[in-house]
This record gives sequence, structure tokens and C-alpha cells, in this order.
Amino acid sequence: MGFSSSDITVLLLVLTPLAGGILVTLARRKSLAELITISSASLVLVQVFLILSEVAVKKTLTAFGNSFYIDSFSAVILLPISLVGFVSVLYSKNYMGRQYDMGLVDDRHIVRYYQGLNAFLLSMLVVPITNNMGVMWVTVEATTLVSVLLIMLYFKENAIEAAWKYLIIATVGLSFALVGTVFFYYASINSGATGDAMDWTGMVQNSKSFNPALVMIAFVFIVVGYGTKAGLAPMHTWLPDAHSEAPTPVSALLSGVLLNCALYGIIRFRIVTSGAIGKSFPDELLVILAVVSIGIAAASIYFQKDMKRMLAYSSVEHMGLVSLGIGFGGLVGIYGAVLQIINHAIAKPLMFFASGTISQRYETKAMSKVRGIIKVMPVTGALFLIGGFALVGMPPFNIFLSEFLVLSAGFQGGQFVAVSIVIVFLAVTFAAFLRHLIGMVFGNPAAGMEREEMGRLAIIPMAILGLLVILFGFYIPGQLQALIHDTSVIINGGGFA
Repeated sequence: MGFSSSDITVLLLVLTPLAGGILVTLARRKSLAELITISSASLVLVQVFLILSEVAVKKTLTAFGNSFYIDSFSAVILLPISLVGFVSVLYSKNYMGRQYDMGLVDDRHIVRYYQGLNAFLLSMLVVPITNNMGVMWVTVEATTLVSVLLIMLYFKENAIEAAWKYLIIATVGLSFALVGTVFFYYASINSGATGDAMDWTGMVQNSKSFNPALVMIAFVFIVVGYGTKAGLAPMHTWLPDAHSEAPTPVSALLSGVLLNCALYGIIRFRIVTSGAIGKSFPDELLVILAVVSIGIAAASIYFQKDMKRMLAYSSVEHMGLVSLGIGFGGLVGIYGAVLQIINHAIAKPLMFFASGTISQRYETKAMSKVRGIIKVMPVTGALFLIGGFALVGMPPFNIFLSEFLVLSAGFQGGQFVAVSIVIVFLAVTFAAFLRHLIGMVFGNPAAGMEREEMGRLAIIPMAILGLLVILFGFYIPGQLQALIHDTSVIINGGGFA
């Protein structure tokens, strides 16, 4: 039996990072490992753009029977995975190269690092394209195992402790997600449904015949399980340690992409749940967790002293905003939430890259010891400022629009108490984040700090993301707008655009 064009498309997407990891293992040299991984990440980015173009026209792609299913929602998640993957690999050449030159890592560490990046990219790519909810759980668990090895790359005490904490908490959380998945499977096979009971498409089509009580319990397990991996409070406790101790490119992938994969799982199951018991229960649960997440993030950012930990808590806030938009519902709220996924995936890696470069230049992550970035590193300082303004939702940068849409949906839906509380929390975050940011960017640098950037390959990835942060504040390409709209219809309408 021959392969269809869709089969080949999916096969190439999966095989590219797999081949990259194998070639890195065989090469065992720093320069070759860098070249191979940059090539594989570039190919993945090109393939995802081709998939996006095809999905924009055909609406869905299926491959290998019904094993793989790519709709607009899948495409919207694939885009940041491939984009952030590419710029992270590009940034890694400079960042890890400096770590290598300083003797912090050797050839063995570098090879293991690039093996891990390829494996990490592979596992994340499978999450949004598989139709089987059990396979999705397996690949989300695989992202945990791979990222743990990347976090503890340096074998420092703090990194090992953070990696173990992440592994234990995420594994416990995903155990809850597994129970929820099994419950959904049980509801599916007892509904008289035909076809594979684990396929998301089948679940959506037959959700109205699912046992309501069983679905309600199952969704709670799903939200707790995948919510732990997504960094939603109060299950977020692993996130600040893991993000702060990981190599900077890995932190960018964890925050900008991996959290989206976990939220993707929640939203897919939320669609099934809405079909079975209505939207009220799942949406109220998401709104409560969102408000708690945004509040805890605001308090933590206010008292934070470490750059990367501050950015990690910012991720908790933004995952809360995505959940808030989904919970508020309606096309406006869901459109804002989906746009927030993309906007955060652009702005947060920019900030992690900038913080990594600044930490290498100042030899510290303590914000109190970083002063006068704009004088010492003018380009990096300007990009750091742009990323920071974007993260706090300041116009005209990209996140302002998505946050505005989410809050507008809350007012339109009569969620005045929730919106009012969130606005107060966002104001605290705004003030605290800008206080830290302005203190670092401006002011007087320490004596002896000369004006010097950290190299073109440190600046280029930041510049790409910085331009997108500015561009998406004014203009969203028509094809991307169509994908976001179709995704909003899928989520709001119960399954299919």
C-alpha cells in the first residue's frame, strides 16, 4: 500500500528531528552537532509553514488512516513549536558555545544537549498532530522525561534538585491526566460509539451520549493533571525552579512552547466535555484556576529577585490568561485566548534569550546587581525592554490585543467579579514588572563594565522575535487570522470548524 501525500507530510515532520538526534549521536562533535540541529530545526519550520498553508485551504489533514489529525487548532500549536524551536537552536550556538569556551560544558555535554533538543522538538510536535488521546498523553509524558535531562545538563546541585522536583510533580500530575483519559475512554466505549474510542474526533462526535457524571469527574482529573504541566496554580510549584535552572534556550522552550502543549490537552478534552455536559462546569473550573494563577503570579513577581524566576512566574500569569479566555468563552474570548498562546510564545522566549545574554555578560541572575543594560549592551537592552513591555500588556505590543480581547469577553459575558479581580492582579504585575525592568535597563552600570554585545548569533534570534512582537501589535497576517478564527470556532462550537 502506498503513502498518501498527507502520510508523507506527517512522516517527514516526525522523521526530521528524529534523524537530527541520530546524526548528532553519530557525529559526536560540537560543530557538527550544531550544524545538524540547526538544519533539522530549519526543516521543521519550513514543513510546518507548508502544513499551515495546506490546513488553511483544506481545514483538516488526516494521515495513516485516522491516526494523525491536523486541524486549525493543531496548526496554531505547531507554529510556535517550530518557530521557537528554530530560534532556540540558533541562539544555542552562541549561548552554549560560550558555556563551552568557559569550561562549563564539554563535548559530551554538548552532544547530549543537542540530542535532547531534537528529542524535545520531536515529542512536542507529536502532541498536536496525534488523534489518539492516549498517544497524546504518552508524548506529553515524553516531553517531561526529555526536558528533565536538559534541565540537569550541568549536573549542578540546584539544577539536579529542580529537575527531580519537576519530574516528581509533573509525573504525579500526569498520573491524574492518565486517570482522566481512562475515564473518558470508558465513557466512550460505553456510549455505543463506533470506531476507535480513544480518537478525539470520535469522542467529539459521540460526546452527547457519554455518561455526564463520569465526564465531569474525568475532566477534573484532566485539568489537575495537564494543569500541573501547564503551570496553572496551585499546581505550578515546579515551574520557577525548573525554568530558572535550565539552560536559557531550554527555558525558552519550556515556557514558550511546552506549557502550550499541556494547555492544548486541556482544551481538547474541554471540547469533549462541553459536548457531553455543556460548557458551564468546565468553563467555571477554568476561570477559577485562571484567577488563582494570575493572583499568585502577581504576588510572586512583586517579591522576586531573580530574573529567570520572575519570567517563570510571568508564564504562570499568561497561562492563566489563556485559561481565562477559554473559560469566558464566546468567539471573542476564545479568539483572544488562542492569540494569547501565540503572542506569549513569541514574547517570552525573547525575554529568556535576553536574560540569558545579560546573565552571561553580568555573571549574575540577581536583578539587583544588573544595572545600565542599555549602556552596556544597547541592542540587547532595547530588545529586553520591548519584550518586557509586551509581557505586561503595554500597547502597541502584541500581548495588549490578546489581553484586551480576553477581558472584553469577560465583561460581555457578565463576569464582572472575575474580570475586576484579574485587572487588580494585572495592575500589580504591571507595576512590579516595570519596576524590575526599568531598574535593570537604566541606571548606572558597575565600574569597569565596558560597552559590548555578546555576538550576532545572540542578537539575531532576539531580533526576529522582537520584530514579531512589534508586528503582531499592529498587524496579524491574513492566513494566521483565518487559522485563529477557525480554531476559535472549533473550541467554541464543539469540535469542528
